[in-house]
Amino acid sequence: MTPVVTDPAAKVMTWSQAASWRAGLTGRLVFTNGVFDLLHPGHVDVLTAARRYGDALIVGVNSDASVTRLKGAGRPVRTEAERSYVLAALESVDAVVVFEQDTPLELIRHLRPN
Repeated sequence: MTPVVTDPAAKVMTWSQAASWRAGLTGRLVFTNGVFDLLHPGHVDVLTAARRYGDALIVGVNSDASVTRLKGAGRPVRTEAERSYVLAALESVDAVVVFEQDTPLELIRHLRPN
């Protein structure tokens, strides 16, 4: 079982921190990703549902540069730090990692979720 972390900032990790966290994890790790620019009920529903598939949920968040490339000028509305912090504050989310690429494939290969 994953220990409960009450400080959202402690749940926002670098790639290497997330890999170390993952190595010590017992049980199934679930992964999802997105921009999460303006968090809304649909996001909460997806994250809550994803968490039900495993013992821990890690969320990949597109970097600011990635969001701009994918969605155009003026996006994101919130910075990657702000978006990551808000996601990390959700009970269903165990860890958050920002990725610079346009897709999360490299991060998935790095973390090896179930």
